[in-house]
Amino acid sequence: MRNEALHFALRNRKLVVGTIIILVFLVAGLAGPLLFDHGPNEYVGPPMTPPSGEFWFGTTTFGQDVFAQFVYGLRSTFLVGVLGGVLAAIVGMVVGFVAGYRGGWVDELLNMLTNIVLVLPALVVLLIINAYLGVRSIGVQALFIGLTSWPWAARAIRAQTFSLRSRDFVDLARLSGVRTPKIILREIAPNMSSYLFLTFILLFGSAILIAASLDFIGLGPTEGVSLGLMLNNAARWSALQLGLWWWFIPPGAGITAIVGALYVMNVGLDEVFNPKLREM
Repeated sequence: MRNEALHFALRNRKLVVGTIIILVFLVAGLAGPLLFDHGPNEYVGPPMTPPSGEFWFGTTTFGQDVFAQFVYGLRSTFLVGVLGGVLAAIVGMVVGFVAGYRGGWVDELLNMLTNIVLVLPALVVLLIINAYLGVRSIGVQALFIGLTSWPWAARAIRAQTFSLRSRDFVDLARLSGVRTPKIILREIAPNMSSYLFLTFILLFGSAILIAASLDFIGLGPTEGVSLGLMLNNAARWSALQLGLWWWFIPPGAGITAIVGALYVMNVGLDEVFNPKLREM
């Protein structure tokens, strides 16, 4: 099965193109900062310089290197996406697996909790918390994103678990005296591995978008640089009115390309894992 999935994965153009785009940005975010002997917010050149051989993405109104900010921002973008996506996936899986397998009052209680978090305006809650929080960092931002992004994943995993818990192999494990956590981890979760991976990709992209939104309106980390914060600074210092397109187009295009590539990857993986959707 693994060899078959790998075979179709390598032939799926959506998956290959999406993966290449993500890898390019990831390598740029990890290795790019090593190319600079100055920080992203240092004043290193003449103000408002257009892209050139010396400054690939030009400079800001203060003479900061936009390309340096871009690659440092990519690192922050991927970090908050991974941390927020992983946390949301963990919470969603725990709630979904337990609710779907146990049923009864446990299911009702967890389903009520899920519905409460689901109907909360997550972005508004994040805005209020970030506005009144004394310390804002990537870790804190990812924590809040993860704790507010899991409900839809939990409901989907619950539905899948509910359909698997009555299968023969689960009944056999239950009759053999295997405890609930082991049944979930050894019997149910492996049969949902592809679905769980697709869920994480969507949570990853969602975390990036939410973080960029918070950064753009000035409620992101107080230190460092991110793609959303680049857009915030460009808007604050009138880059559009001054014609400094090289300041706001790279971060906007970067966010769009990363989230779009993740969506394309998700569609491609869905086609790989689901034989009915595979391209002929």
